[in-house]
Amino acid sequence: MIKRLPSCVTRELGYYVYLYVDPETDEVFYVGKGKGNRLLCHVDGRGKTPHGAKIRGLRKRGLEPRVEVLIHGLKDEKAALAVEMAAIDLVGLDRLSNRVHGHHSSRQGRMSLDQVLSLYQRKPARITEPVMLIRISRMYHYGISEAELYDATRGVWVVGTRREKARYALAVYRDIVREVYAISQWLRSGSTFNAWHHQGHPMKGRWEFVGTVALDPVRRKYLGRSVDGYFSERSRNPIQYVNC
Repeated sequence: MIKRLPSCVTRELGYYVYLYVDPETDEVFYVGKGKGNRLLCHVDGRGKTPHGAKIRGLRKRGLEPRVEVLIHGLKDEKAALAVEMAAIDLVGLDRLSNRVHGHHSSRQGRMSLDQVLSLYQRKPARITEPVMLIRISRMYHYGISEAELYDATRGVWVVGTRREKARYALAVYRDIVREVYAISQWLRSGSTFNAWHHQGHPMKGRWEFVGTVALDPVRRKYLGRSVDGYFSERSRNPIQYVNC
């Protein structure tokens, strides 16, 4: 495997986005961006990274990862970041050894047309039921499953007795309602299986709820609507009570 690119090549490449590919399956397992010799910085397979482990696994079978340049000659790092983000979103983070989505993926990454319309039309919600608005910014991603979305919304949270007054929990990402749940019961954290948290390991002072997707009349009322008017501009609290 080549360890360094000739300077005449790096000059022509400029900023670029590169791929690491499994030679057996032709599947992309890592997406990166950079300039110069950046695309070769992983080839030694060192480090405690998922792609490092993948490369070491290939080498044990007598194989080398295939390094490809997806696009080059980009104007600047900002352009490379945008292409990297799009490539990661297209392949899917769950199929890659990348640890995070691309730069600004949460704001400009892959979305359905319905999500684009909700984001930029921003039709305001008029909340009349007792609800909890729950921001799930760190866990939401394009293609999130119903189970993942439910578990991301229901716990675990630092909430007081006021939680008992809420009938519905609204999953909120970028101030848009992504799902609506009818709350059945609040339990101490760790009481039930949760894809994001460990069952049986309670976190002091934290709670989780169990429930179901709300019935259509309530769900349609809020799904895809903006709730930014219910959060103060400087609020960092992921929880907001309305009519509770």
